[in-house]
Amino acid sequence: MSGHSKFANIKHKKEKNDAKKGKIFTVIGRELVMAVKAGGPDPENNSKLRDVIAKAKANNMPNDTIDRGIKKAAGAGNADNYERATYEGYGPNGVAIIVETLTDNKNRTAGNVRSAFTKGNGAIGTQGCVSFMFDQKGQIIIDKEECEMDADDLMMLALDAGAEDLSEEEDSYEILTDPDDFSAVREALEKEGVPITEAQVAMIPQTYVQLTDPQSLKDINRILDALDDDDDVTDVWHNWDE
Repeated sequence: MSGHSKFANIKHKKEKNDAKKGKIFTVIGRELVMAVKAGGPDPENNSKLRDVIAKAKANNMPNDTIDRGIKKAAGAGNADNYERATYEGYGPNGVAIIVETLTDNKNRTAGNVRSAFTKGNGAIGTQGCVSFMFDQKGQIIIDKEECEMDADDLMMLALDAGAEDLSEEEDSYEILTDPDDFSAVREALEKEGVPITEAQVAMIPQTYVQLTDPQSLKDINRILDALDDDDDVTDVWHNWDE
């Protein structure tokens, strides 16, 4: 689940994905289809496709699987037809939750998302009911242990490429960009051999909500676990301070 930008939570997300490769590969496969249909099968001329390929490689998707997905998406008569849909709602104690999906059946997905909120005594709201509490930013996470570049040089490289800010955590660096500059910054870092752990356009909470009541903690985990199990869900953003 995507939430706090701390690297510990990113690692937790990746560990969960490692146990659910089937789901993450399904999601990336759909994103490859969308990217190819939007901009063609040549990554040199399709920045969105380059972003999805980078995400695939970060999740250890084999190159031949990536290539097959691109070729399938580019094939004549490809029947895969996915749509993006975003849902917003509330968890316990007013925790704001945004759910991004990629689906071939919006009715099924809407029902599943609603069910996930209900399991944790949450509620779906109207479009825009919580998104104003988040800032959309390109977010790049770098593991300090794997990065040989020092913080000052990394910051100069990122800022020169168009990044807005670099913050240093205990075990990671977080680089934030304008969404329009995300691809250029990620590619500049890759070109210099910077090891990227996570790179995505994220919804960053402006403030966080703490939960201490045992029932509230149980409820928020029920919601997030149910969403995590849904193959149609690509990302979940929330402002629960884990």
